Amino acid sequence: MTGLPGNGDSVTLDMLKEKMAQFAKERDWDQFHSPRNLLLALVGEVGELSEIFQWKGEVPKGLPDWKEEEKVHLGEELSDVLLYLVRLSDICGIDLGNAALRKVQLNAIKYPAKDEGCSTKQIHGTSTEAD
Repeated sequence: MTGLPGNGDSVTLDMLKEKMAQFAKERDWDQFHSPRNLLLALVGEVGELSEIFQWKGEVPKGLPDWKEEEKVHLGEELSDVLLYLVRLSDICGIDLGNAALRKVQLNAIKYPAKDEGCSTKQIHGTSTEAD
């Protein structure tokens, strides 16, 4: 694909949506891009992403012990997941950016910030009556 932003430019969801729509149209793939098919493809890509971490155990932020080629592979699989998610949302008529912002707002209401910090129970959605 041509017209990719430079290293300092931000990429928007709308840019990705347009690129994916153009990519599918140029290959006559629109006929295959039903919500069901895109969801199944997305699940497959999430599986490929999961395989990268499957036998690594817990890894520190920034992946300092990973080889560069492992990080490149991770970036490719993360990109596959993002691109299918963007395409699925487009085909379903969902503005993914606005839906995500709305969800963050709803989560802020559901899980309000507290001065003492957040508990593990809040993060994992577990609670007891003693909470």
